[in-house]
Amino acid sequence: MPFIQQAVQQAAVRQAVAERRPACLRELAQGTDRFHEPRRTDCPWCGSERLRLRLRTTDLVQHKPGTFVLEECLDCCHTFQNPRLTPEGRAFYRRDAQDGPGLGARYDAKRHLAIARAMLPFGEPESWLDVGTGQARFPEVARDVHPYTAFDGLDEGAAVLEGVRAGRIEEGHRGSLTELAPRLAGRYDVLSMLHYLERTADPREELAAARTVLRPGGHLLIEAVDPDSRYARLLGRWWASYVQPQHLHLMPLGNLLRGLEGLGYSVAAVDRRDAHVPVDLGTGVALALEHSLPAADQPWRARPPGGLQRAVRTGLTWGSAPVVGAARAADRLLAPLTRRTRFANAYRVIARRNEDE
Repeated sequence: MPFIQQAVQQAAVRQAVAERRPACLRELAQGTDRFHEPRRTDCPWCGSERLRLRLRTTDLVQHKPGTFVLEECLDCCHTFQNPRLTPEGRAFYRRDAQDGPGLGARYDAKRHLAIARAMLPFGEPESWLDVGTGQARFPEVARDVHPYTAFDGLDEGAAVLEGVRAGRIEEGHRGSLTELAPRLAGRYDVLSMLHYLERTADPREELAAARTVLRPGGHLLIEAVDPDSRYARLLGRWWASYVQPQHLHLMPLGNLLRGLEGLGYSVAAVDRRDAHVPVDLGTGVALALEHSLPAADQPWRARPPGGLQRAVRTGLTWGSAPVVGAARAADRLLAPLTRRTRFANAYRVIARRNEDE
């Protein structure tokens, strides 16, 4: 019976892909160059024109057509996508983002509890806005740590409305933080950005908008990818945290701290250890193996794979499972060490909004 159910599900997926294929191919017939802005010649963080190529890659998760470049500033070490995707391009590549091996489930209750507990030394907030909240899974968990806090969410997608319907947040604001900030000015004691800044067109505009939304004395909680992680050099294009083409900016910790202070924040806490997510080796191996497998059926592919191709892919996927499993086990085994070294792949910053002068 499970085999029959699986076969039926696979047939339904193939049918859904076949129905979407004509529209997707018509969109791609116009080319992918239109999804990119003109290449800039200076660093968006410090303005330096001393840039170097850091990474050239393709979409390793969904395998949609296109090539993406990350450049690094030789003066401030800021890494950014160049040429950057247009809003239309970001929408195209974010669509169907659950396909492929990716980074695994973004909902991690244990990790979310740890993030929420990081705010305990700063008192019980009355109001908290989670930016880039999606379906508001983080506020749902954080409420267990802060039971007297009113949690709201903000996201450009419709998922934030699902978060309201499910009772995970009290209010859902759909749109961008920079556009909604004037309407939400001075409303929140805490604003969280969990792996959100990397996906924004201008991180400093987002930080300034967050200051507008926070009350004086309120706190901004940030978790972000650390581009200085040694895993980035070790794994190259297979480093999971590059997440191309979704990540537009990778900010060294020092740049972010100086940027916050320049915008009227005081840095209250910095932590690399607890922000580390032990997925680098496992996801790197999964991405590399997926890249070498026969293509899966996706609506942006011109032809569906044949029966033999599907069978070979299934066999190789099952055959490589022990290798991926061993790499993921190594991530967990090494985590106590890697989170205390420069192999840590993320950082957490808590900053206090200063009083207006």
